Amino acid sequence: MRIFWFRLKLRNLIFIVLTLALLLCCFKITFSIVNEGGQETGQSDRPRLTVQYRINCTEIYEMEPVELGKTLIIRKQKSYVGPTDEAVVNATSNCDWFVKSRGYNATQGSDFEREFPLAFSLVVHQDAALVERLLRAIYMPHNIYCIHYDLKSSADFISAMKGLARCIPNVFIASNLERVQYAGFSRLKADLNCLSDLLDSEVKWKYVINLCGQDFPLRTNAELVSALKKLKGGNMVESKWPGGKTGRWSVRYLLKDNNSQYYESPVTTSEIKSPPPHNIEMFVGSAYFTLSREFVVFVHQSLLARDFLAWCEDTYSPDEHFWATLIRVPGVPGEVPRSDPEISELKSKTRLVKWSYLERTLYPPCTGVSIRAVCIYGAAELRWLLNYGHWFANKVDPKVDPVLMECLEEILSEKQLRPKLQ
Repeated sequence: MRIFWFRLKLRNLIFIVLTLALLLCCFKITFSIVNEGGQETGQSDRPRLTVQYRINCTEIYEMEPVELGKTLIIRKQKSYVGPTDEAVVNATSNCDWFVKSRGYNATQGSDFEREFPLAFSLVVHQDAALVERLLRAIYMPHNIYCIHYDLKSSADFISAMKGLARCIPNVFIASNLERVQYAGFSRLKADLNCLSDLLDSEVKWKYVINLCGQDFPLRTNAELVSALKKLKGGNMVESKWPGGKTGRWSVRYLLKDNNSQYYESPVTTSEIKSPPPHNIEMFVGSAYFTLSREFVVFVHQSLLARDFLAWCEDTYSPDEHFWATLIRVPGVPGEVPRSDPEISELKSKTRLVKWSYLERTLYPPCTGVSIRAVCIYGAAELRWLLNYGHWFANKVDPKVDPVLMECLEEILSEKQLRPKLQ
């Protein structure tokens, strides 16, 4: 009988221990998920996957197969769960805590950097957490940052952007906002609205760079300043001969229908457009730029620039010929002579984009995923990205490869601290 009771008690004890162990395990998993996504509390960032999986970013840079293999496991498991827009809204409800927890208050530039302030135009429309990571990576208290959000964005995203602007010094929302239409004039206007506000700001910045939500820096602020000083007032903009793209402005494009509702993208017509005003010669390039303050002043004050802007309003994707053309106009600040060779995206250092149709000829293969012919980078491209010579990478997305962004953050942070340790 005693043996029976003993066995019964032992069985109950084992059951209790196993139950407690199971509950503890469930608690740890739940706690990990809440913290990793930051979705429940909106508090500090999720645990870094490089720490969780013991990934060495230096070895990722050195292309060590074992370390790269770990990143593939993470991608296969889809371990990254990013904070929601609502989480960013919640986090920015307490500005003092938010600024301290994200390290904005601890960021300081050198005298060399403070003497050469920069401006940034961020035209964004989704994924508030990714926008915040970009902002944190490029933030310096002496610089100035304009955020333009799309009027079509979700209410939570808009609230999150307003929260960032409310909490972070020298960050503001554009005073005029656009409903951005793909390939339409509104995309160009979004940047112009920010540029106008940036000129009115108290910060006397030297250069302005425009970015989107899936860009990420490949250089520290000090390295950017060094590179920009070497431009000596010049601009960094793609500018190529039009080739087969003349159809973008040879006829008029309609932006709205008869009910004044925007089309999804501009609609072509058979109406022939007049030639560009002031005998301007057309060039094509990218929507993304690095412009000197003097050039931006010219764009806002020059009758020629205003006339050209008005002419561009009913063209297709004017953001891809407006800047490329204006920098070739004789006499503009930082002019690129019309007779000079083309400035391709490989020569223009602002932004590094990997097009799928140029892989294996100009670039190594994309190790992330390609969407609409553009590579969203993987961790195996870390070394290539940092050594290619460009200033910003496009595109990055932690949902595709979270380790790449963490390693970029780690390497840039170490570079930034290095002068202070010497």
